Amino acid sequence: MKSAYAGRRVLITGHTGFKGSWLSAWLTQLGARLGGLALAPDTTPSLFVAAGLDATMDSRIGDIRDAAGVAETVGKVQPEIIFHLAAQSLVRRSYADPLATYATNVMGTAHVLDAAQRHGVRAVVVVTSDKCYAPPPPAGGYRESDPLGGHDPYSASKACTELLAASWRDSFAANGPLIATARAGNVIGGGDWAEDRLIPDLIRAARTNQPALIRNPQATRPWQHVLEPLAGYLALGARLLAGDARAARAWNFGPNADDMLPVGEVCDRMCAQLGSRWTHDTAAHPHEAPALLLDSHEARAQLQWTPRWRIDQAIAAVGQWHRRFDGGESARQLMQAQIAAYTEAAR
Repeated sequence: MKSAYAGRRVLITGHTGFKGSWLSAWLTQLGARLGGLALAPDTTPSLFVAAGLDATMDSRIGDIRDAAGVAETVGKVQPEIIFHLAAQSLVRRSYADPLATYATNVMGTAHVLDAAQRHGVRAVVVVTSDKCYAPPPPAGGYRESDPLGGHDPYSASKACTELLAASWRDSFAANGPLIATARAGNVIGGGDWAEDRLIPDLIRAARTNQPALIRNPQATRPWQHVLEPLAGYLALGARLLAGDARAARAWNFGPNADDMLPVGEVCDRMCAQLGSRWTHDTAAHPHEAPALLLDSHEARAQLQWTPRWRIDQAIAAVGQWHRRFDGGESARQLMQAQIAAYTEAAR
């Protein structure tokens, strides 16, 4: 993996977010020359700030809805590959502000792809979501060939993003970048303090000694540590950088089938790590899919990617990260240590 990225110019959109911060830390360890474009961190604390990642890269604060700003950043950074993670990523926020969700997730992606084409970028990995598929899920989990759709604005925006990326790839194959999309599920990891997400809610509950209110404890989700899909994105990006046009397609990166657990069971296991507790929030809430399952056979067979940490290992890693961070240890060193442990497990 290091040989694929050492010395490469890489741009990450959404680098100040939770997943973007972990990807930035990993690519830094791989020796990449990093640039980033994202909104300013919107949580306190923020993993990007706590880990001092600003000092490791050319970090630019901006909005992907600003086409000129995106083009300027791509022109300045001159990346060989873009990992496009910037998004409005919350289902419930998409109900409150659907126009901003579509503007960010669809037109923002169009701005990134247009800038990539105009500035000679070789490859783009567009990160979407397991929620891009039309319900209901098939018994064995969604495969990449299954129909796209979405009940809520967020899910529909991700389906639109998939269609946009496929159209751009097909329309401009002769003179544009190799474009792949990556669909992953619910990620967990140290340093996630975002609103309206399960693990951060349980962490806040532990700190306040109040029970976390959980909306849908029976809903099933494809849980995995954040390093799992990131390893997939990096493997995919390496194939694109090597000029493998067969990799320019959609890919699922999901956990083993027996790690796709109900929300309530994940809460129980995480609470045991954090010393927190939860209760069922029975108030009325906007619709969310009761089950999301991914079939990642293609990534396993074609990219040689496979999940390395079972759900209990992932939960233990999150608990360890937060206990040690709360004890005064460096966020970046904790990230580096867990990336090293994960990389060793992948050998």
